[in-house]
Amino acid sequence: MTFGQISNQLLSPRERTIWEASLARNARDYPKGVDLVREGERPAALRVVLSGWAQKYKQLPDGRRQILALVLPGQPCDLDLFTVGRADHSIAAVRRITIAEIGRQDANALLDQCPNLAQVLCWSEIVGAAIQREWTINLGQRNAFERVAQLMCEIFARQRGVPASGGGECDFLLTQGQLAEATGLTQVHVNRTVQELRRRCSVELRNLRLFIPDFAELAGVAAFNANYLHLGETGLAADKAAALFGRSDNR
Repeated sequence: MTFGQISNQLLSPRERTIWEASLARNARDYPKGVDLVREGERPAALRVVLSGWAQKYKQLPDGRRQILALVLPGQPCDLDLFTVGRADHSIAAVRRITIAEIGRQDANALLDQCPNLAQVLCWSEIVGAAIQREWTINLGQRNAFERVAQLMCEIFARQRGVPASGGGECDFLLTQGQLAEATGLTQVHVNRTVQELRRRCSVELRNLRLFIPDFAELAGVAAFNANYLHLGETGLAADKAAALFGRSDNR
């Protein structure tokens, strides 16, 4: 389920208007590769990706880097502004990105004006943690072929959902180097794996797009199960959140 879907369910029309106005008012562009947040910095803003992709990463002293997560359009990068004194990871633009940066004072005002926004942000963190668990098993248990195939399936499903049959195409903004950093492989190994995926599953990476002719086939070789993405649970999530927290319908 996308952040936009859950916000549409949980926010009242008045809250959506206030939230969307805040995103537009605080929009800022960054070029490819620039750090939005550096590890060790004090969190200064609630950041929401409006277009492009962001990557969370950790880097070792010798320069080796692990991509920890991908943040797609419509999703907040994290809730560090409200939770920690210093960032424990860095966030960078995968390619050119537009991001809303909502400062502490404005963010606190938003939470006052939009009581249901806290539930939306909480749901976003829950889904993010579920994705993180899947990435852990990807690195710990899947082989190279399965790792790359799984990540392709996830990126497709997060943008397009899981097709009932056949496949389709979606944005895929990662270079092979970034794909290596996300899957714990070398770039040479990723290159060989992508070629094998092309031979076995007819998967193509071309012009920043991912083409999957048969999603079920690719999901099968990746042992991919989209349950952790909680797709199609928008109404259920809204009902549970309302029961747990109580829904504010101020208009």
